[in-house]
Amino acid sequence: MNRTAFRLPAEWEPQDAILVAWPHAGTDWAPRLPEVEIAYVALVSAIARFERVVICVADPDLRRRAGRQLAAAGVQPSQVHFVELAYDDTWLRDSGPVTLVDESRGRFLLDDFRFTGWGGKYAAERDDALIDGLQSAGLFAAADHQRIEFALEGGAIEADGHGSLLTTWRCLHQRHPRMERSAIESRLRQTLHATRVLWLEHGYLEGDDTDAHIDTLARFAPDGSIVYQACDVVADPHHAELARMRDDLAALRDIQARSYPLRALPWAQPIREGSRRLAASYANYLVVNGGVLVPAYGDPADAAAAAIIGDAHPGREIVQVPCRPLIGQNGSLHCVTMQLPRGVLA
Repeated sequence: MNRTAFRLPAEWEPQDAILVAWPHAGTDWAPRLPEVEIAYVALVSAIARFERVVICVADPDLRRRAGRQLAAAGVQPSQVHFVELAYDDTWLRDSGPVTLVDESRGRFLLDDFRFTGWGGKYAAERDDALIDGLQSAGLFAAADHQRIEFALEGGAIEADGHGSLLTTWRCLHQRHPRMERSAIESRLRQTLHATRVLWLEHGYLEGDDTDAHIDTLARFAPDGSIVYQACDVVADPHHAELARMRDDLAALRDIQARSYPLRALPWAQPIREGSRRLAASYANYLVVNGGVLVPAYGDPADAAAAAIIGDAHPGREIVQVPCRPLIGQNGSLHCVTMQLPRGVLA
């Protein structure tokens, strides 16, 4: 098979659906399940306004439970497709398929990277088999499945659709401590059909156990800018590190050797559970057909963040989704979702 025509599309390109997995008592959501289910109902309701939602469920009982909750919220059944299979947890940005497209032939390639539970932090055997399970369930149409024995999560990479990847050295070095940067970059270029890899040397959020996933820090936007999480509170421990990350971003150049316009997102006030600070990033937004879903944390900065993201995505409706329950497990709405490009579904 000739794979050279495949490319990794940008998130703002047309989609068939968004993929999620419903939380249940066998996942890490168990201690906070009622409030997390409310958050999932709000998230799926928001997505369903724009496109279909494919929902993984562990068993028929969970399918019925999720269906009842969504119906009560007014979600049309035609907008939801359930798939029954086993999973460890619901962070499908990282365990779901990274889908490459070949428009010339109407083909798709499901990159199935090894999922290690973010470097062995958590059990991940069932999540690592999720893509194979989805394909076996007949979810995909003209899609080839490529298993790749290289640890990588979808949240660790950001694509502009034109061959540029943005990622962080902190994360990729943690996953592959014995590999040189050039070897990691070569593997990314090969498996994702990228023409270049742009590295950030700085940037992290307390409460993030992904080792600095790019989707919590900086995102390409269709207007050619980069939207990034800033911290303007000098006394905050993040201030210096995110300022250095901004310098990293300012030094980057696009494919025409121009600097990227940068859009700084406001900083949410600290949210804590006991002594643990939670990673309330506004950069963890989700682009859907005709809209952008933006995290809301019940913070005064929510509205300003939504406005900035809206400016970077002209012509799209901006919808704020309450995400306070999600960050209790160290992620937000982008982390629990994965887009499926137009045409890939059966």
